[in-house]
Amino acid sequence: MNKYILVLDAGTGSARSVIFDHEGNQISISQKEWTHRNIPEYPGSMEFETDKNWETIKWLIKSSITKAGIKPDEIMGISSSSMREGIVVYDKNGSELWACANVDSRAYNEVIELKEKDSELEKDVYNITGETFALSAIPRLLWIKKNKPELFDRIDKISMLSDWILYKLSGKIFTEPSNGSTSGIIDLKTRNWSEDVIKKCSLPDNIYPEVVEPGTVIGNISEKAAEETGLSPDTKIVMGGGDAQLGCLGLGSINPGEAVILGGSFWQQEVNIDRPLTHPDAKIRVNCHAVEQLWQLEGISFFSGLVMRWFIDAFFQDLKETAQKLGSDPYSLITENVKNIPPGSYGLIPVFSDIMNFIHWKHASPSFLNFKIDDAAKYNRFTFFRSLMENAGFVAYGNLKEIEKVSGFYPEKIIFAGGSSKNAFFASMLSDILNSKIVVPKIKEATSLGAAMLVAKGLKIFSSYKEAVDSWVKVESTFYPDPKNHNIYEEFYNHWKEVYREVYRITDRGMLEPMWASPGT
Repeated sequence: MNKYILVLDAGTGSARSVIFDHEGNQISISQKEWTHRNIPEYPGSMEFETDKNWETIKWLIKSSITKAGIKPDEIMGISSSSMREGIVVYDKNGSELWACANVDSRAYNEVIELKEKDSELEKDVYNITGETFALSAIPRLLWIKKNKPELFDRIDKISMLSDWILYKLSGKIFTEPSNGSTSGIIDLKTRNWSEDVIKKCSLPDNIYPEVVEPGTVIGNISEKAAEETGLSPDTKIVMGGGDAQLGCLGLGSINPGEAVILGGSFWQQEVNIDRPLTHPDAKIRVNCHAVEQLWQLEGISFFSGLVMRWFIDAFFQDLKETAQKLGSDPYSLITENVKNIPPGSYGLIPVFSDIMNFIHWKHASPSFLNFKIDDAAKYNRFTFFRSLMENAGFVAYGNLKEIEKVSGFYPEKIIFAGGSSKNAFFASMLSDILNSKIVVPKIKEATSLGAAMLVAKGLKIFSSYKEAVDSWVKVESTFYPDPKNHNIYEEFYNHWKEVYREVYRITDRGMLEPMWASPGT
């Protein structure tokens, strides 16, 4: 019996191949870091090198199979996930012409031109697609048209990076709504390409592949891919999706009203809704869920995890070395020193990621404010680190409040996953800040498990996602909010928002460099 599932995940900083058995147990994982090419001639460029990265993926497939100690023909199905927003364009022969990673920001002028063309255009596009021009494929395609016209004229198809992986395996180009909706060209209501947006934005009208739902079987391993990877031509290829949406599926978030926080390099707050709704001021993103007939209101906290990683690299080298010797995690050692610091970090105010404003996305210049230099016992590196943890919670809280304006409810229970969820103290703190019950599942590779669920449902191992979730998703721990701590955080959160606005105003005047700004802001 073919009883294994292989999942390929193309992340921003690395790619992974993960193998599960048909009971949802992770059997092996192979991971390899990769970088994306910056072209000095084009500031903000981040090209996805398809030839080089396909070699990485082939190596990962073989490595994960070897680690699992199985035969390639024991793999019954393969699916994929990837960083969202990254796109690939192909010629009529299926050769890749151009590809970019998710945070490619070279299309700065194209965003400005789109806004100057029609001041209401971006809001109109948002109301149809749930996307602004900040991360979408629209200005990127127009950049190709302006800067590489000969290449633009050869474009025959466009797809997302997760689709590209499956194309390399099957020889067939499809897309699907979860990752496809981040292109900014998918109509939320129809979960298909929007002719209205294509026309409004002067995009080509004939380059869009067929849209199928995640979990759809689209074919088998092609002969060419079988030769290159060693996989069996009998192995089924099942449509994948965007990493955040598949992460929610893998965590069991498959019903309206359920909420997830993914605490990685960036933090995402995802709330399920049963019909597509948009924010009146276009502050919050809206995506198609990987589950049919579900959508998600999404808040994004920029760099929350990366900022903490930067601080550890800059100020905790000694604890990093100690953790390595002990076979431990520097986060756990740091946590032992921040537990006794009171909520609010002695009034220290961190200015990093802001509450999401999707249509005008800019962050203040990063800074710490309101500390005293004559009290090192209070204002030291541990207090600064705790304030960064609290900052992540404040931004998540603000984003959930904006989501509430659209959904009409605030979640009483939130599933917390990603690297930050491994820290029990952090999960408890987050519960206090958000005033919500926090549930941490056992599974740590949630995105890959979600992709494996697509295969399991597509190949009829399960008749529904509920059956898959009931079988494969287990809770590790639960945290309940302390009302006293929440009241302290609520007061400090409101103070933090006011201070942030002032630093933002100074940044917006050009006196300081923003931590990040979307093209055209």
